[in-house]
Amino acid sequence: MSVYDTLKSLNIELPPVAVPAAAYVPFVQTGKLVLLSGHIAKQDGKPWVGQVGLTMGTDEAKAAARAVAVDLMGTLHAACVAAGTDLNGVKRIVKVLSLVNSTSSYTEQHLVTNGCSELLGQVFGPQVGAHARSAFGVAQLPLGACVEIELMAELA
Repeated sequence: MSVYDTLKSLNIELPPVAVPAAAYVPFVQTGKLVLLSGHIAKQDGKPWVGQVGLTMGTDEAKAAARAVAVDLMGTLHAACVAAGTDLNGVKRIVKVLSLVNSTSSYTEQHLVTNGCSELLGQVFGPQVGAHARSAFGVAQLPLGACVEIELMAELA
C-alpha cells in the first residue's frame, strides 16, 4: 500500500507547508537527507498552547504530538516533491527530536512524543517509519506551544 493510500485510510489530509515565522526555511536537503525545521503543535490552525503537567495532561499532549506529525508529513511531502519524488520515495525516517513544554517535575515527555512516532510508524510501516528519537522537557516553546518536533528523513 502506498503512503498516500495509508494516509487516506486514516482520514489524514496533508497540510501545505507552513510559512516560517522567523529567519529559517521549512526544510533543507543535503545529499539524500532531508532535515525539517521544528513544527509546533497547532489546533484549529492556531498554536496549541499549554504546559504539560500544569494546564494539560499526557493524553492531550500526545494528541498534539500526533497533530505535529501530520504537519511534518505535509512539509516532508513538499521536500520530496522538490527532490523529484513523493512520500513513497522516503527510504527511512531517520530521527525525531521532540521538545515538550512541561513543568520541571513532569517526566513523561517520551509518552507525549509517542503521538508522533506511532503515527509515523503507522503511515510509513516498520521498515521505513522506525526511527531514532530524543524527547526533552523544556521551560517554554515559541508562542506558548505545548510541543515542537523536528524530523530527519532519508530519500531513496
